Amino acid sequence: MKSNQNLSLLFWHRKSKADKKGFAPIICRISIDGEAPEEISIRRKANINCWDLENKKVLGTNEEAKQTNFKILEITVDLNRHFILLRAQFENVKPLMVKNLYHGLSALDNKFTPTKEFKHIPTLLQVVDKHIANFEAMVNKGIRSNETLKQWNATRKKIKEFLITKFDCIDCNLADIEYSFATSFYNYLIVERKNNLSEATAKKQIKNLKEILTFAETNTWISKNPILKFKCGSDETDIPPLEYHEVERIWSKEITVTSIDEVRDAFIFQCFTGFAFQDVYALATENIVRIGIKGERWLIKDRGKTGVSEMVPILPIIETLLDKYKSHACRENGLLIPVNNNAKYNFYLKELAVICGIKRELNTHLARHTFADLMLNVFGFSLEEVSKMLGHKTVRTTQRYAKVRKNKISKTLARVKGIVFDKDGKLRKISI
Repeated sequence: MKSNQNLSLLFWHRKSKADKKGFAPIICRISIDGEAPEEISIRRKANINCWDLENKKVLGTNEEAKQTNFKILEITVDLNRHFILLRAQFENVKPLMVKNLYHGLSALDNKFTPTKEFKHIPTLLQVVDKHIANFEAMVNKGIRSNETLKQWNATRKKIKEFLITKFDCIDCNLADIEYSFATSFYNYLIVERKNNLSEATAKKQIKNLKEILTFAETNTWISKNPILKFKCGSDETDIPPLEYHEVERIWSKEITVTSIDEVRDAFIFQCFTGFAFQDVYALATENIVRIGIKGERWLIKDRGKTGVSEMVPILPIIETLLDKYKSHACRENGLLIPVNNNAKYNFYLKELAVICGIKRELNTHLARHTFADLMLNVFGFSLEEVSKMLGHKTVRTTQRYAKVRKNKISKTLARVKGIVFDKDGKLRKISI
């Protein structure tokens, strides 16, 4: 009975088994219409830099390359011949049967039966999609941020863009990824790409790629993460906060254009609460909570990014803003103040900087850094207290937002100097 099955042969370079000189074995994968595939070694090796990924052959015109390519052709003919014979005899042909005939065994011999069930190895973008799907499930459960999900989708877009631009393909096998993939991707993002990224942003993309490949490793789709040693840390961009006089200038500037005025108020609101854009955008009346015997009004909200609670006392300037918008249309939706979408918000902030004479670009994240600096160096809160208000998981994260200034040290010294020293500069006897 003649079978209607189809045979597919894929020759690939097993780079994970490369020797010290960079030569890796060439493998042939035998696939037949969804059956568990089989692999055979063609008993030839090629240098990892001389394998033509698109045409599945060895590059070069030397004798060794010619012999290897002839071997690939020879095996292709042999395997197709065996498959044609088997298809004429059996209703259902399995790759193991083709493999057996190639090795001179009976078609039904089980000598080469695999010891474990075949596992499908996804491509790079398929792994990205699986990772994103897992993350999206956590977003739906409320334990991850939708804004972070958008960043993962952006990373996928950049990886696909890189593959198309550099390799003229829309995807690649995990086995073909090596360390140079990361360095090439990084160079593309900061140099070659039309809308090139900053170094810190590009390294964030590599960090995401590294996490994706670690995900592939934990699922045993690759033996090890090939870009694990690529350095993505210790390179956080230092974002200087606005000076106090700049914040005061923005606040006191008379603005007659309603759209710019509302953006100014939202920015100042961020500067004195520390809420990130996605949190201030959704800040509602139920986030105002009275604390303590005096019933002080606080803003309390779980951060959308981490789920960690932010607790910030409502300062007089924030009370002024809340009172200003108590009859605004945003209150009909339960929101505290009007906030544009992120793109429009940052666009208007650029105009605001020009209007107020601020010689640097304003953005939503700068307000959060400015809040940290104001709380630490102007209001005198401790680093631990600022960390709690920002909703950080560790003080270490807060240290990237706020640096202790000299004037804070001077104020502290003036406060404690009289406790330790007398008026003549001699040490006092104190109990500790």
